[in-house]
Amino acid sequence: MVSELLTGTDPTASWILAITSLVAVSAVVGLLLHLVAATSAGIKSGVADVWAGGQRVANNTIHIAKAYEIADGVEAILGHASKIAESSEAIRAHAASCPGCPACFLGEK
Repeated sequence: MVSELLTGTDPTASWILAITSLVAVSAVVGLLLHLVAATSAGIKSGVADVWAGGQRVANNTIHIAKAYEIADGVEAILGHASKIAESSEAIRAHAASCPGCPACFLGEK
């Protein structure tokens, strides 16, 4: 029987061997594809977790940059506020010493 398979003298035996080999190879390939699919599903869930974490980090990074912009704006406001305070103090001092105020300040004098 083995010699007939090797020499190809029995076509039925050759076909049976070929089909049996095809079924065995197909089963192994199917098993391997199933393992690949299961592994990729596990990888996909892990990647989804990493992606979500990365998005949270990116969002926090954007908030940090905005916090620096806000801090710069607050510093600018404080600089202007101190100048306004100086000007209002000068106006108060003038009003306290000028008998014609507020007419002189408004240009009615």
